[in-house]
This record gives sequence, C-alpha cells and structure tokens, in this order.
Amino acid sequence: MSESQNASETLSALQRSIVPIAAFAAAGDIAKLNLSIEQGLDAGLTISDVKEVLVQVYAYAGFPRSLNALGELMKVLDARKKRGIEDAPGTLPSKAIPKGDDLLKAGTANQTKLVGAPVKGALFEFAPAIDEYLKTHLFGDIFERDNLDWKAREVATVSMLSVLPGAEAQVQSHMQISKNVGLTTNQLGQLAQILRDQVNADAGERAQNALDQLQK
Repeated sequence: MSESQNASETLSALQRSIVPIAAFAAAGDIAKLNLSIEQGLDAGLTISDVKEVLVQVYAYAGFPRSLNALGELMKVLDARKKRGIEDAPGTLPSKAIPKGDDLLKAGTANQTKLVGAPVKGALFEFAPAIDEYLKTHLFGDIFERDNLDWKAREVATVSMLSVLPGAEAQVQSHMQISKNVGLTTNQLGQLAQILRDQVNADAGERAQNALDQLQK
C-alpha cells in the first residue's frame, strides 16, 4: 500500500484533535474540554477550527452547552496569550451564507448530498417545522460554512452524538453520512477508539456499534 493510501486510512492529526473537543463540549464536561482545547491548539487546530466545532455543538447538544464551551475556549485563549502563545486565527467562510428562501434551497441541497437522497418521511410531515429547521439552520447555516470541511464536521458530529445516551439512531445516520463524505471504515473505527480511550467507554461503544451496523 502506498504512503498516500496509508494516509487516507488514518484520521489526520487535526481530525483526531476534534474528537475529544466535540465530545466533551457536547457532554458538558468543561474541565476535560479545557484540556482537549489546549491539546488541539498545540496540535495545530486554529482558533477558527475550534470555534466552528463549538458553534456546531448547538445543533446536537443545545445552545447552553455550545455557549459554555465557547466561553471556555475564550478562557483558554486568554490564558495562552498571557503565556506568550499566539494561536493561528484561521479563516472565515469564503462565501456569504444565503438568506431566506435561498438558505432553504442551499440547506436542502447540502442535506441531500450528505445523506445521498432527499430526506422525507412521516416524522417530517407530522412536524414540518423541524424539517425546515434542519434544512436551514443545520444543513444551511452551518454546513454552508466552508472554513471547516464536511469530513471534519462529521467527525465532530459523530463525536458529539456518541456521548449522548439515547442518540444511537442519530449516531448510526451520521456514520453513514461520514462514509458518504469520504471517511473510511478504518478512519471511523479510529474515531471510535479515540472516544473509548480519551472520552469514555460508552461513547466509544456507541460509535463502534453504529459502525458495525453499517458492515452488516
């Protein structure tokens, strides 16, 4: 196997750094989040990278944990600056985020591409508001922001969902989406192992079980 093929079967150092940051933020474990942010910045994550992950937390674990995590990021950055560490700011999205009907169209297109087919069903007919919120807020407002690529966003998403008891169905869905955006089985297995080793055994088991279901 070539060096490039080997690389494609392994999460990058930056992707690996995202896993505990996303998981601890979603779990609300601020003390461990603090350390994981420090380690992620030391590994080369930019301020923008971390900020994007923590903003995305709101879509899966709610605004309170997203806001608390962002507040902790501010504390970490301030402490690092006082120690003389200047972290790379990173980049902003390269394009303006659509508004109104254009945002709904963009979000619908992103959702369809990520899932691999148009998303519809009885649940969304029963509660059309949640369908619109998913398409506009999550797949529009968040996934239109291209300063964090879709592979990194799915690494973050699977990590967030895996720490939430009762979200197994969503972990399963996003394992498939992760494969749709180009993450390999080996990379996703590595993600599950990082959760097991660095976060907790239950989170790692949820991720691995979801991945195993895709192989059946």
